[in-house]
Amino acid sequence: MIGSLRAPRGGAEAVVQSIDRILSSGGRRPDLAALVDGESTNKGSWLEGRLIKTSPIQNLPWGVTHVQQYLPLLPYAIEQIDLSDYPLVISSSHLVAKGVLISPDQMHLSYVHTPVRYAWDQMHSYLRRSSLSRLGLGPLIRYQLHKLRQWDQLSGARIDHILANSRFTSQRILKFWGRQSKVVHPPVQVDDFRWDMQREDFYLCLSRLVPYKRVDIVIEAFNHLGLPLFVVGDGPEWSYLKSIAKPNVHLLGYQSRSQVKELMSLCRAFVYAGIEDFGIAPVEAMASGAPVIAFGRGGLLDTVRCASLGDKSATGLLFPQQTVSSLREAVSGFEEERLWRKLSPEVLRVWSENFSPGSFALRFEKALLEAFGHHQRSCAVAASDPSQLFASPS
Repeated sequence: MIGSLRAPRGGAEAVVQSIDRILSSGGRRPDLAALVDGESTNKGSWLEGRLIKTSPIQNLPWGVTHVQQYLPLLPYAIEQIDLSDYPLVISSSHLVAKGVLISPDQMHLSYVHTPVRYAWDQMHSYLRRSSLSRLGLGPLIRYQLHKLRQWDQLSGARIDHILANSRFTSQRILKFWGRQSKVVHPPVQVDDFRWDMQREDFYLCLSRLVPYKRVDIVIEAFNHLGLPLFVVGDGPEWSYLKSIAKPNVHLLGYQSRSQVKELMSLCRAFVYAGIEDFGIAPVEAMASGAPVIAFGRGGLLDTVRCASLGDKSATGLLFPQQTVSSLREAVSGFEEERLWRKLSPEVLRVWSENFSPGSFALRFEKALLEAFGHHQRSCAVAASDPSQLFASPS
């Protein structure tokens, strides 16, 4: 299995750990590979002591901690990992993991979090905010992204079977790679959150403070509304967002996992204005019993049931435009209708369990067995039971 094995732990890393647990459940612990390994030597890590194959980036200066600085080399680097001994290769890919080279008699199942955002539909937004563009390197960056797009499409064509983390990602895979994919939502640790605490009157926004997350829209909307807003997260946008925030908006910076869980369990609602491929934090909010107010595009269309559609099992509100006025109108309606009292925290929690690790395991196992069975038939491999993928070795 190949994927992202670096801290901090995000959605891609959580998928790798979940798949590792699924495959290990029958006693067949998978071998692991990654561009770089910054975890197996960390005491207490779930990867402590594991032997992990890595790419040449592992041995370059700051390769483990700043792998993105080698972006032009990453397609080449992932292709240097030798996986020729494995009949089954599974990748968890948000950048280049899907690009590993295998032979026709091997099967490659790739769990895709996104085609490379900044090489495709978000390229122009990325370049507008890039400090390197402001230094006059825009043409060089554009050329590098052009080459990355070509490789991204080429490597996407090499995958045997593709799983997408949402319908939105599945649509992007079809648009950019011309490939069909099956949707299997990623695992969210919903049991880590309490849904039965007394809610307070503040709203919560949890996000990395980077441009495409559009935290600026959330802050501007609450500047106008005057309602209390807590913003959790850090990133390059911190100084700018701090400069535009009025006194009712509190930028809390980085908060520990336990602090985040408490804030989610107490907030009136969780607010989000970005376009996510899936969006783990909104599901965590619903697991905490907090309604979600979010921009109605991207992966959140899979996870948030909109109250405006009259759904009795609604879990939040989706606003139609990625603008300050659209969000402000949604929050005003949420306040006027006192929707936090009408949207049952218990219903939100039950809905969130559709995205639990257990649900992921069932759907992933089914997809893997179907794909491996199809691969065996298409390759005319001697018949064997694909369920043995999860059996103990004899």
